[in-house]
Amino acid sequence: MRRLSPSRAVLLVARREFLGKVRTRSFLIGTVVIVAVLAGYVLLQAVLFDQSNRSTVGLSGQSTVLAEPLRETARQFGREVATTDVTDPAAAEEQVRKGDLDVLITGAPDALRVVVKENLNSALQNALDTIVRQQVLNAQLAEADLDPNVVAAKMAAAKVTVVALEPEDSQQGQRLAIGLVIAALLYYSLLVYGTMVAQGVVEEKSSRVVEILLATLRPWQLLLGKVMGLGAVGLLQLVLIGGIGLVLSSTTGVIDLTGVASGALATGVLWYLLGFFLYATIFAAAASLVSRQEELQSVVTPISTVIIIAFVVGINLLIQDPSGTTVTVLSMLPPFAPILMPGRMAIGVAPLWQVLLAVVLAIGAVAAITWLGGRIYSNAVLRTGSRVKLRDALR
Repeated sequence: MRRLSPSRAVLLVARREFLGKVRTRSFLIGTVVIVAVLAGYVLLQAVLFDQSNRSTVGLSGQSTVLAEPLRETARQFGREVATTDVTDPAAAEEQVRKGDLDVLITGAPDALRVVVKENLNSALQNALDTIVRQQVLNAQLAEADLDPNVVAAKMAAAKVTVVALEPEDSQQGQRLAIGLVIAALLYYSLLVYGTMVAQGVVEEKSSRVVEILLATLRPWQLLLGKVMGLGAVGLLQLVLIGGIGLVLSSTTGVIDLTGVASGALATGVLWYLLGFFLYATIFAAAASLVSRQEELQSVVTPISTVIIIAFVVGINLLIQDPSGTTVTVLSMLPPFAPILMPGRMAIGVAPLWQVLLAVVLAIGAVAAITWLGGRIYSNAVLRTGSRVKLRDALR
């Protein structure tokens, strides 16, 4: 019987792991559920954003002539306004009380009476103030026999030039949201599929399937194939969820930084690969030390804790100050970089040198962990019974 080449052996193991997982009902149902939850969340955000950015205004009496000026002026202040003519002000006030109308406006254009349930939106307040002042100004100009249009043109020509030494990014909020979503997706993928690698190692070891496999394969081939196969499953799910989320967010208007989001997803794939090879190898090596699923938790908990800490601490630091010294340093360290660096890149606060340094350190860590993890796995995977001590596995 002809022996398999190393590359073919690894690919066969990877194919077995990949197909064995993607064909399961749990993977399909889990992916569909996650996508459905994500779609529902995005659609909910779209509805809430539309509602929070729109006011329904009822106009009664002389104020009806302000419908078009109000819509245009409010839009300049970043507020969408839908107007409706009201014939019964008393009934309209009741609509305001019930929440069917946001605002009721009555009275003459230069002396408006505005009725709201609790408070008036600041953008709408500014728009109404502007309109009333313009009405008064037009009346005064007419009395002075001046053309309001000529005066308005001269006023529009008068501008103040602002030079910002450190201009604020008006899209910082969207960038932060994209960064947090990417960090959350990577956290989920690394934790779930890393644990899955560990479970697979113990399952094969406890059922002695690994003894049959290692009659044909070398330990490093089995380890690498398992990591590659399950890593590909996680990558597939990551791209599916991220891609669908990106399309939904763009089409519903939740985000308009499609280029930034696409770039964040692409860099997220790179960091997923680096992070997964790093953590999955550690998970596999740790799992090879035990022979039963009951013992697995004791060896994977420290690894999972590092990932959880990286996510929880990282998310808080990204929200508070993504350019801070602490998060900057952590984002370049291999255990934290796969979650934090893509988030900082999406926000736009990671210089190229920091990204390159983080990548180089991550590649170095992957190489070192692969060698060390492979040694532990090779020395421990065939030892059954009691738990293998780490120092024995390193001999």
